[in-house]
Amino acid sequence: MVLGGHGDQMVPVVSATTVGGVPLTQLVSAERIEAMVERTRQGGGEVVELLGTSAWYAPGAAVAEMVDAILLDQKRVLPCTALLEGEYGIAGLYMGVPVKLARAGVEEVIELELTADERQALGGSAEAVREVVGILTLD
Repeated sequence: MVLGGHGDQMVPVVSATTVGGVPLTQLVSAERIEAMVERTRQGGGEVVELLGTSAWYAPGAAVAEMVDAILLDQKRVLPCTALLEGEYGIAGLYMGVPVKLARAGVEEVIELELTADERQALGGSAEAVREVVGILTLD
């Protein structure tokens, strides 16, 4: 699960990552996890470089999953950009978070328990997103 903005502002939630129900931290060294976190943040750019064009498959597949969740009223938990209204201590900002998605759209923002480091990183991501939004705001 990745929260927050895009690219360098992504916050991979290592504390919520499992393999077959076993916490990742019990299976992989801290150094290897840090390398995976960094690769996650840089992965989009890596794909674009390899393709020579913007990535298209992953966003298309994600949209297809969201459409299914909405049309079939699946109440499915998916990572989406949603308006935060106090969740994760953030308000008035659209950020990537897990949500319950169904016919009515976002029914609920799922608030994961974050470590202190993850919460701090998410706060930094929120500030970076606010800065970009501030630049894009039309007067």
